[in-house]
Amino acid sequence: MARSFTPTTYEDLDPDRRPSLALALVPVLAVVAFLGIGSAVLGLDPHPPLLWGIAFVGGFGLWLGYDWEELFDGIANGLVMGLQALLIIFTIYGLIATWVSAGTIPGLMYYGLEILSPTTFLPAAAVVAAVVAFAIGSSWTTVGTLGVAFVGIGAGLGVPAPMTVGAVLSGAYAGDKQSPLSDTTNLAAGVTNTDLYAHIRRMRTGTAVAFGLAVLGFLALGLRASGDIPTGRIAEIQGALGETYAITLLAFVPLAVTFGLALRGYAALPTLVAGVFAGVLTTLLVQGSGFVPAWETFMYGTAPESGSDLVNELLATGGLTGSAWTITVVVAALSLGGILERTGVLAVIAHAFTSSVKSPGALVAGTGVSAIAINALTAQQYMSIVLPGVTLRNTYDEFGLDTDQLSRAVEAAGTPTGALFPWHAGAVYMAGVTGVPTLEYAPYYLFAFLSPLVLFAMAATGYSLDVTPTPTEAPAADKPTEAPAADKPTAATDDD
Repeated sequence: MARSFTPTTYEDLDPDRRPSLALALVPVLAVVAFLGIGSAVLGLDPHPPLLWGIAFVGGFGLWLGYDWEELFDGIANGLVMGLQALLIIFTIYGLIATWVSAGTIPGLMYYGLEILSPTTFLPAAAVVAAVVAFAIGSSWTTVGTLGVAFVGIGAGLGVPAPMTVGAVLSGAYAGDKQSPLSDTTNLAAGVTNTDLYAHIRRMRTGTAVAFGLAVLGFLALGLRASGDIPTGRIAEIQGALGETYAITLLAFVPLAVTFGLALRGYAALPTLVAGVFAGVLTTLLVQGSGFVPAWETFMYGTAPESGSDLVNELLATGGLTGSAWTITVVVAALSLGGILERTGVLAVIAHAFTSSVKSPGALVAGTGVSAIAINALTAQQYMSIVLPGVTLRNTYDEFGLDTDQLSRAVEAAGTPTGALFPWHAGAVYMAGVTGVPTLEYAPYYLFAFLSPLVLFAMAATGYSLDVTPTPTEAPAADKPTEAPAADKPTAATDDD
């Protein structure tokens, strides 16, 4: 059962402890400075800067009058929002290891090298990822399974891994945004009181334009990156794969089980757990492993000893224990986001925004900007959907905009952009499972840039805004923008 909580809004805050806008910006700027200096200047992992941020915001909260129990509640709420993401990260690391040992990922690489070419590989990877993500409703599952195989195929074709990851992420998030099975799609519709299919229809044009431009971009990148494949490289990789694993259609049983359950509508976590058991069983029956070694692979990962250094590097995995670095970053980032939310910092900034907008187009564009900013500050895509979705619902009514305009804005900007911030739960996950650092794949993750840009362009031109005349005027600076307390939705915690 999904856990949930109701985010703090401006009217929920005790006036005696509610910071001014200037004060609310202090911890935000401090967090940005810590992350920038720690990562870019000092070259530290994200953990220390995140800890500095937690300590600073915690001290700020104590200064405002919050006690430790209240601050801890904020941290706990942040972790509740990301609980399923944490469990998925644990599971997917073990799943990848079992799929390597089962021959599933090696088999995908083997056959992929036969049917794909360097020129068409990037757009093909994006389109396949989009179709799969749409079908199963999960960008994370798509990247953690097919995406890993695509990185290996791309390496064999001479395509740089950051380009491959950018193409896979672009397709995975584009397909996920249009899928009625996606939890973020359902969440965006739910917190804005929008019919699910009305929300999907409203997103369709912007998503199609952004993804179409991305595919054209990957076609251009493929033409530029498609140099001559070194003589014998593909044969060498396929030979090493064939000597190390039994390459057979039976090795794809884990893939069929996982995607089959996803297509039937089962949630991501139990589906991935089923994929782990299918991977272990296939390792036993197809690859001839023993029971204990198969489960040790799940725990500690793979270290193949084939005749190709490239294959050995691509198929080396950390297993369940290899997720520790990723998990600790995500826990710290979620804790920081939770304490920022609990102290009212995010609610005050959101209220200041709603008080300043003057036109429907500015409201939609500003909603997108706020979703991106909340992604960066809370490290959780759900918060980027829930907080503006709850805060701005009445404001959209007052400007004569249907709720599907709000649901489109928060998802078009919030869902795909999280994976651009190295400390974000989505980015840490994507970098961990693909082996490509966030800042390396980010320039090629075209959909993350194009999706909000198309949203902003549509807002600026008024295209598809469909403003309904209303007798109410634009909201005054001091007018509440929250839904009534009894009508306020809570945020689900399923993950993509």
